[in-house]
Amino acid sequence: MLSDKILNALNKQIEEEFYSSNLYLAMASWCDKEGLSNCAAFMYDHFEEEKMHMLKFMHYINEVGGHAIVPMIKQPPTDFDSVRSLFKDAFVHEQFITSCISNLAKLSSQENDFQTLNFLQWFITEQIEEETTFQKILDKIKLIGDSPSSLYFIEQEIEKLNAVTLSGNSAE
Repeated sequence: MLSDKILNALNKQIEEEFYSSNLYLAMASWCDKEGLSNCAAFMYDHFEEEKMHMLKFMHYINEVGGHAIVPMIKQPPTDFDSVRSLFKDAFVHEQFITSCISNLAKLSSQENDFQTLNFLQWFITEQIEEETTFQKILDKIKLIGDSPSSLYFIEQEIEKLNAVTLSGNSAE
């Protein structure tokens, strides 16, 4: 049985994952509007991935005798200054999620809830992959630039990432 502290923290993480999902959906929509179809596909994929993360938390809570709560979430931004700022915002957001997962792991350890700590191990590994992915994208954008004439090359780089994801070579 989950302690109240752990249950509340896990339900808060559902809210964060739900927001993440909607943030990437908003980013995908912006990319679509800007004609960046590969960037949009990348963000739609991340929307689905974050939704799956939210569901993992919900299922875990309910499976161990808690009650997962579907939260109300705030509106994500709908406009971005550039493709660079969009990916920078995503990277910063992933860093925030990493800190949330780390805090959950710390709390689980303090509460001697090793079952939850074990559950969180997957997310700890996932966050390393997420931050690395977004950092690599930002590094490519830094090299390419994000002027209108550079967007074609950014789209090509993101298309390569999408192909890796579709072939099943990336973690969820």
